[in-house]
Amino acid sequence: MTTWTREWMGSKCPTTWKPEFASGLGTKGRQALMACTFALLVVPGVAAGETVTLNHVHGLAYSADGKKLLIPSHEGLAIYGDGTWSVAPGLRNDYMGFSATRKYFYSSGHPAPGSGLVNPLGLIRSSDGGSKWEKLGLEGESDFHLLATGYETNAVYVYSGEPNRRMKTPGLYATLNDGFAWRRAEAKGIEGKLAALAVHPTDVKTVAIADSMGLFLSKDGGDRFERIAGNGRAVAAFFSLDGRQLWFATYDTKPHLFRMDLDRRTPTEVILPPLTNDAVSYIAQNPVATSNYAIATFERDVYVTANSGGEWRQIAQRGRTKQ
Repeated sequence: MTTWTREWMGSKCPTTWKPEFASGLGTKGRQALMACTFALLVVPGVAAGETVTLNHVHGLAYSADGKKLLIPSHEGLAIYGDGTWSVAPGLRNDYMGFSATRKYFYSSGHPAPGSGLVNPLGLIRSSDGGSKWEKLGLEGESDFHLLATGYETNAVYVYSGEPNRRMKTPGLYATLNDGFAWRRAEAKGIEGKLAALAVHPTDVKTVAIADSMGLFLSKDGGDRFERIAGNGRAVAAFFSLDGRQLWFATYDTKPHLFRMDLDRRTPTEVILPPLTNDAVSYIAQNPVATSNYAIATFERDVYVTANSGGEWRQIAQRGRTKQ
């Protein structure tokens, strides 16, 4: 079986101010600093004749109006809408841990070469579809591969593999106030190597983890997890935006995709398109047309469905986008 990773490369950039320096300020002082954004240089989306290529896939999310599917890659945000591909305005940063809420996109990662931004980016958020980003903390210290958000709550969960000034030990952490305070979860019951996080859209204490031993669910903010599915290695997880279902992907000798009713805990398999030595890495739901879903794979295939997985249409193959 292929070994799939969410790795990246980046170069060190000069250090600028950090939001953590505001720890001694009052609320108004912190809010003033939080209002400071780093504006990304506006560049053309796609030049004439240029083809959008997904060199990596580091997340998957629909815009709040449901008109665009955004895919963070090694070279910025790729956008699919109205049957065509483009690149979001702004520097083509390497966005990792990309996740959407109704109001914001949250991310981490590494700056584009020559941007002068600090590497790594720490925790950042955008309120305008990814053109401008606010620094929320841990700039120059942390890049979160695993990051998930509550769609209606803006709760942010991350897994930190290395300590930093806010996270003294590696582990699962959550913030409910955009990084002003972080809480470390005990994560009891987790047995394997983490592959994905998911946060319930309205309940900030409900979080799911996909790992090498299966799918795990916590209802107490990540302190205690129970395994709710264990047929193969779990590699992706996603809560439906109504909070009633948990979608997840596994791999045993072949890839699988399931949706599970959270009350009955009974998984139903969703038939996947043919995948060769591949598996689902990300799942997203359109917040307006809620029967529309998208999936991305580790080998950079992207598919969309208008009937909750009854039929799939491919819009990218091995990173090559299709108009």
